[in-house]
Amino acid sequence: MTDFRFQQPGIIGAGRVAQALALALRQRASAPPLLWGRSPEKAHNAAAGVGAVAEPDLDRLVAECDVIAVAVADDALTDVVSRLAVALPAGHSPFIFHVSGRSGAAALEPLGKAGAMTAAIHPAMTFTGDPESEVGRMAGARFAITAPTGEAIERARNIVASLGGIAVEIAEERRALYHAALCHASNHLVTLVSGAARGLKDAGVDDPAALLAPLVRAALENSLAHGFAGLSGPLLRGDARTIGNHLTVLANDSPALLPAYSAMARATLDELKRREIAPSSRLTALDSLLAVP
Repeated sequence: MTDFRFQQPGIIGAGRVAQALALALRQRASAPPLLWGRSPEKAHNAAAGVGAVAEPDLDRLVAECDVIAVAVADDALTDVVSRLAVALPAGHSPFIFHVSGRSGAAALEPLGKAGAMTAAIHPAMTFTGDPESEVGRMAGARFAITAPTGEAIERARNIVASLGGIAVEIAEERRALYHAALCHASNHLVTLVSGAARGLKDAGVDDPAALLAPLVRAALENSLAHGFAGLSGPLLRGDARTIGNHLTVLANDSPALLPAYSAMARATLDELKRREIAPSSRLTALDSLLAVP
């Protein structure tokens, strides 16, 4: 880990990411982080849990901190940035970054105009509310960084290195696509597994998670290692009879799962055709089965 250190970190927000960052930055700082939140009670509780100091005065936090992490909900970012820009004293140039996945450094432009150095630094990981374990998981995690200048990029890299992470540069105009891809992988995976568990419940399985765990973990590891080449199963084999049977029993016995199953099967079939992995003759019947009404 780098020897890069902070004098006085500031945290804007009191949620899961804010708490994890406060704990992580505290370990690399000369003074405990100051933490501000829109709810004083939540800010006090969050600060107490991670060794930070709840700071009710936003102006004071901005004036005293050399690095400030903005960890608020995406929809609150614009308002918070406006408040910070007004609070930033003349001649004070802290490094201010937000952790939103969907937004780039442009969201912090008012702060840049007010004299701050800015960047977007998004940790590509899930935060569950256990700051200590999340600080550990930051080590080796990827962080998407976007900044308007080379100096800000370097500062963002120092921040990521101090957290034990690995920086990955994402261009400003690619942030939305980057975030959509992450959400597709993580959020939709939850929907997929939850739907499969519901189907197993409908099939009479008492503990769907135990049955799914080895299969899903193996499939995940295989797909991460080999990409789409890791695909197996009836679609790859062109087994229209099996897929047709799936569609029938889902419609009859687990109808809530049918739309997601059909959509994912259609997407898989489209990728098979695009890559020409399977002979087109095998896929013709599947095309008819999975045709969008």
